[in-house]
Amino acid sequence: MKLYISVDMEGITGLPDHTYVDFRKHNYERARKIMTDETNVVIDAAWKSGWKDILVNDSHSKMNNILIDHLHPEAKLITGEVKPLSMMQGLDNTYDGAMFVGYHARAGQFGVMSHAMIHAVRNFYINDHVIGEMGFNAYVAGYYGVPILLVAGDDQATKEAKELIPGVTVAAVKETISRSSVKSLTPKKAGELLTEKVKIALENRNHVKPLTPPENPMLRIEFNNFGQAEWANLMPGTEIEPGTTIVRFQAKNILEAYQAMLVMTELAMNTTFS
Repeated sequence: MKLYISVDMEGITGLPDHTYVDFRKHNYERARKIMTDETNVVIDAAWKSGWKDILVNDSHSKMNNILIDHLHPEAKLITGEVKPLSMMQGLDNTYDGAMFVGYHARAGQFGVMSHAMIHAVRNFYINDHVIGEMGFNAYVAGYYGVPILLVAGDDQATKEAKELIPGVTVAAVKETISRSSVKSLTPKKAGELLTEKVKIALENRNHVKPLTPPENPMLRIEFNNFGQAEWANLMPGTEIEPGTTIVRFQAKNILEAYQAMLVMTELAMNTTFS
């Protein structure tokens, strides 16, 4: 059995704010170790349940956070920044299930460090349905026919997961107090919870269906200011919806929409306020 694990950082146990998830900040190296250890718990639980082919994709920021020299020896790791499918790199239709670990709530919502890819984004829409990173990534998995079996992160991420994916198993390792403070389990207790939840998720896999994306989706990205929309609109095939900061792109499938989102958000980050 083949398992795919996408690991973000904001939803990892005990991490409350940007000083833990920004490589330039003082708490980052501590957070990398916690992130790696938490990933190992998930890998180990899956391995002991009989899933012997496990791929981990480091999915946060520069995507080189997980410490490979401390990673479970039975897993393979995708690491590095430039990936055609970013947080979902390496997934294909040969996988039997996927898990999201360390995930957070979408932009504009209550939840620790809630956002959508970059802070310039207010909302992602597929057609008229608002989604976050989790929803977009689940649609990519659905394109390949792969169900999302487990979502682990803060309580608001797991709430979003249950609304998005019927039957998904969730593991809330911390409770949101504000966007930059949490009440968290310790890594040991979070590990016990994750071990239990991974086992349940794998046993329940036949009861979770892939999140099937719409055909020919319209991608719409709402930015925080017009300068960001202008930068994103430099990508061929896009247009700004009049009177808004929304940039739209008609995609042939969800993979094209996902890659368009990556390009548009990268462009938007060039915006300055001077």
